[in-house]
Amino acid sequence: MELSGILMLLGGLALFLYGMQMMSGGLEAAAGNRMKEILEKLTSNRVKGVLVGAAITAVIQSSSATTVMVVGFVNSGLMSLTQAIWIIMGANIGTTITGQLIALDISAIAPFIAFAGVVLVVFTKREKLHHIGDIVAGLGMLFIGMDMMGGAMEPLQEVESFRQVMTQFTNPFFGILAGAAFTAVIQSSSASIGILQALAGSGMIGLSGAVYVLFGQNIGTCITAVLASIGTRVNARRTTLIHLMFNLFGTIVFTILCMTTSFVPWMERLSPGNPVAQIANVHTVFNVVTTLLLLPVGTGLGKIAVKLLPEKEEKTECRRLLYLMPIDYRKGHLVGQLSVSVSGLNREIGRMHQLVLQNVEASFDAVLKGDNSLLEQIQEREEYIDYLNAEISEYIGKMMVMEMSEKDSGIVGAYFSIIGNLERIGDHAMNVAGYADDLQKRGLELSAFAKTEVLKMKEISLKAVENIREKEGMLCSKVLAQAARLEQKIDDMNEEFRENQVNRMKEGQCRPQAGILFSEMLTDFERIGDHTLNIANQYQRM
Repeated sequence: MELSGILMLLGGLALFLYGMQMMSGGLEAAAGNRMKEILEKLTSNRVKGVLVGAAITAVIQSSSATTVMVVGFVNSGLMSLTQAIWIIMGANIGTTITGQLIALDISAIAPFIAFAGVVLVVFTKREKLHHIGDIVAGLGMLFIGMDMMGGAMEPLQEVESFRQVMTQFTNPFFGILAGAAFTAVIQSSSASIGILQALAGSGMIGLSGAVYVLFGQNIGTCITAVLASIGTRVNARRTTLIHLMFNLFGTIVFTILCMTTSFVPWMERLSPGNPVAQIANVHTVFNVVTTLLLLPVGTGLGKIAVKLLPEKEEKTECRRLLYLMPIDYRKGHLVGQLSVSVSGLNREIGRMHQLVLQNVEASFDAVLKGDNSLLEQIQEREEYIDYLNAEISEYIGKMMVMEMSEKDSGIVGAYFSIIGNLERIGDHAMNVAGYADDLQKRGLELSAFAKTEVLKMKEISLKAVENIREKEGMLCSKVLAQAARLEQKIDDMNEEFRENQVNRMKEGQCRPQAGILFSEMLTDFERIGDHTLNIANQYQRM
């Protein structure tokens, strides 16, 4: 093969892969966080789950992307393992649309499709049209790349050594291994199947060898989800295992079918003289039949996954993120990353909020009881709050490089502000706990009147912090109005309590040192109210 042919082959592959990435990027920016809304509406109905999984994957043309999304939702607790099974089955059906599109051979109009997309990208200012342009241009590039690869591979028919390598794929073991390895490297079954179709279209490989490579490609596509599940919770890893079991089962069944029946000649007769369409049809039959075979016993796959990956008792002292997927956001091409990330952020911030709420309550209790034995637990929680703030902040920083709509960018920015304010509330709670320690060490005690006021501070602080907890069906305007009322109430109480404290000191009912600590406590009390109002304001951006 001459240098020009090699360069054309590499150029075609580059356009093919970049076209897929452009489509995914455009779809991600257009769909954004709405992907979560689609999947959250799923029920335990297996047929509906399969149909939704197939539809989503047909649109985004990547079963890997759908599976990674599902792993993320299972990891964040928004989807059950059973629901994930049906989505994965549907995703394997939906991914066959790419091969069928390639089989239509629309390469003649591919340049026009690409041009139409570029026009939308370059000459339109509307954000939505810009994203649609990315999708259309990506589709055109995909077919141009496919045509270039096919043209570059034609001279290989004359190379004896290459023909000998291709004949080795009629061996099921070598064919499956080659397909799985290549797909695992490029992490896209759609791309690897497209390349296989290009080889078949150039006469380099017949269907008798291509089927085994195709089966291996279905196994290799699981690698993306496997990598995404590293470091996740056990249910997310089970989801990946189910995806792998599905494709292994299908490969075993169809390999036996090819070796013992006339399956390959029958598929050839469906599209005589068109090896590209033959491969697309086998891919579709493989996934549809495997889904039909496993659909009645799908819950059994879940039980097997649970037995293979049993729940392990987690160490509570281990600080880690539970709901955020360890995905490299610099890639920025997996559709659904944003939706998965926002869901995970919601859950992680919920954990952080609960720790802050516990510390606010415990810190005022320490003052009221005159007991600093609570300080150790408060300190441990404060360190965990600081840890979560640092880790979530770093995670959000990685998200910022993703292409997203203005609305979704506002949501991510709002979360960043929220965790900063939560961390500051935690700091003020820690300060209040410190006053309990100071009072005991100095042998001081607050008066009965002062303790009554501390109790009131505790009650309204807990109301203010609880009010900003994000929950399902939350009406942001109502939260903001309530936060504003509570913050004003805190300001009024702060002013009243300061005046009361001055009067007690004048009347000799309070020692000056205790009065100073009480005054500092009022400052932290007021700051807690300010930060809760800041958080409530951020919900208006979401």
